[in-house]
Parts: sequence; C-alpha cells; structure tokens
Amino acid sequence: MNIQAMKLHYVRMALKNPFVTHTSTVAEKPVVIVELIDREGNAGYGELVALPHIFYTEESVESAAVVLKKHLWPLFQMAYQQGTVQHPTDVTTIFSGVKRNKMAIAALEGAVWDLYAKQQQTSLSACLGGERSKVSVGVAIGQKQTTRELLQEIEKKMADGYHRVKLKISPGADIEIIRAVRESFPSLPLMADANSAYTWKDKDRLRQLDDYQLMMIEQPFAHDDLLSHARLQEVIDTPVCLDESIVTLHDVDLAITLRSFKVLNIKIGRVGGLTQAKQMIERCARENIEVWCGGMLEAGVGRAHNVALASISGVTLPGDLGSSSHYWTEDIIAPEIVVQQGFVEVPNDRYGIGFQLNQANLEKKREAVDVFKVMGE
Repeated sequence: MNIQAMKLHYVRMALKNPFVTHTSTVAEKPVVIVELIDREGNAGYGELVALPHIFYTEESVESAAVVLKKHLWPLFQMAYQQGTVQHPTDVTTIFSGVKRNKMAIAALEGAVWDLYAKQQQTSLSACLGGERSKVSVGVAIGQKQTTRELLQEIEKKMADGYHRVKLKISPGADIEIIRAVRESFPSLPLMADANSAYTWKDKDRLRQLDDYQLMMIEQPFAHDDLLSHARLQEVIDTPVCLDESIVTLHDVDLAITLRSFKVLNIKIGRVGGLTQAKQMIERCARENIEVWCGGMLEAGVGRAHNVALASISGVTLPGDLGSSSHYWTEDIIAPEIVVQQGFVEVPNDRYGIGFQLNQANLEKKREAVDVFKVMGE
C-alpha cells in the first residue's frame, strides 16, 4: 500500500456543553488523530475515539495511545515490510493475536482504510459497499440539571431536523423524565440509554418504559450480562439495544443465540474497526436485527468514518452522527459535517473520508505530534 510514515497528532477539543451521564462528565476530549502518509503525499486519517476515563471500556485515550505506538505500530510495520498489507482488511489479521485494545486498533485501521480509498481514487463509502447518498441522523443528549433545560434542548434539536433523540437515564432519573418528554413531544422518535446503570432487581421499573413507545432501551445492564438482557427482553415490549456488551463477532453470535437484543449499536472504535463493524452489520442483517451507528463524541475525522459506515444499507436506524457544531465551536476538518433536514450527505464525490484536516484549527488545538518512519524509507 506504499506507506512511508505515521504521524500521531495529540489534540484537545473543548465541548460546547459538558456531556453528562451517570458515570462521568466530559467537558473536553483529548483526541489522537492517526495520519498515514504514502510516497506520493496522500494522507489517510483515523481517530482514536477512546474517552479520558475507563468507565466505558478498559481503554482510555492515554492507554490506547501507548498501545498504538508501542505495540501496534511495530506489528503493523513488520507486516508491511513482509508484504502482507495489501488491503485494509489485512489489518484485522495482523492484530488477530492482540487481546482487546479495540479502539487503538480501530484508530490505525481507520487511517489505512482512508489512505487505501484515496489511493484507489474512490470514496471510503464506496470501498465499504455503501449505497446511500445521505444518511439519517439522530442526536444524543446528556443529562441536564432540570427537565425544563432538557425539553428546551430537545426542541432545538427537533427544529434542526434530527430524526431521533437519545436520552441518558439512570435510577432516579428515568421514568419521570421520559414521561415529561413524551408528554411534550408525543410523536418524537425517542430512545433511552442506560450505560449499564441498572441490575435485574430494577426489571419492574424498566418495564414501565413500555408505556412511552420508545424505539429502544440501550444497555440497561452490565456489559458482561447477556443473560439478564435476554431475560429482560422476554418481559418487556421495548426493544433492548446492546452497546458495551458487543465487542467481537463471537459476542454477536452469543447474544443472538440467547436472544438478548433486537437492536445493535455499532461503534467503530468499540468493535476494533470498520472491517469488524461491516461483518457485524452483515450478521445482523441475516437475523433481521436493527443496526445503527453509535457515537463516541468524535471530532470530525471519527465522525466522517461513522458517516461512511452508516451509508451501508444494513444500517437501518438513524445514528449518532450530529453536526460538528452540535459538539464543537470549531472542528478540525474542512468542510465541517452539517445536518440538513435530518440528514448528512455522504461525500461520494470526494476521495477517502471526503474531508481534509483544517490545518489552522488543528494547530490551535494540537498539544504534540509524534512521527514514526517506516524502516528503510
């Protein structure tokens, strides 16, 4: 694939508004942009989407960055010099012996996919088999201080045309909030995300959600408790959506066997990259399981990868693919991602992810950069 060097850009992005869940509050997001450069000057970009803390998965942005440069890059470079990097799907094979560390893997793999698409002079969406020219989007809204503040935020997002709203819930901050939202917005496509805040003893409380016509409840129980999710799906009508529980294709197969879910949230970083994500989409399509593309408070590079993934026909529900301006005063890509009437355009007329780095914004937000040359270059 003609790779000459890798650069890691360490960037700090301040959110316009803190994003609050029951486990954490994120006011600014450290981001690592992976840049792969070939001899012709083409550059492919990936984004390390891990959070600053380890409450979502075992990876933090700091730990994943260490794994990326100290372990994954040497393995990748060795495979490249042996001639076994011919296609982005080869990355999965190269790192098949690596335990977990999915977000670190996805960051490097994303840059490989983008560079490959540019070398082939086609869009990333086309490389992945995407068929859509635009993708339907929803928005995730963190917990607010008051219900009034939450309702005002939802009204703004509806005016912007978003096709679905996701609310964060937890014990004591759930039924009353959902009821208030549903009373104010009777026809709003609405889902609730629990981020593993509940246990099986809360089943009767969760059953009350059936009264509010939710699209789904996402990850009510612990990430490793597929059995309780299956038991819950047996006693509620609201579809159960899995997020943190699904990391590998084996997890998908096990959850299907147990009937633990009806909807899958696929986050590229959580599952180890676009190759694995695409295989999960295909597996769910065979079982008539709904799929949507989740978000990790990505900067523009990661968001562009999400748009390409969501262009695949097997992604059936609106994803967390909001405008750059929903999260950031200024993004690090040009042009920025914009939601128009509830859709984001897929940049099929541009190579790769279809967006360039905004070098001026990148330099303002960048704290450091590491450069790694391919040996012999």
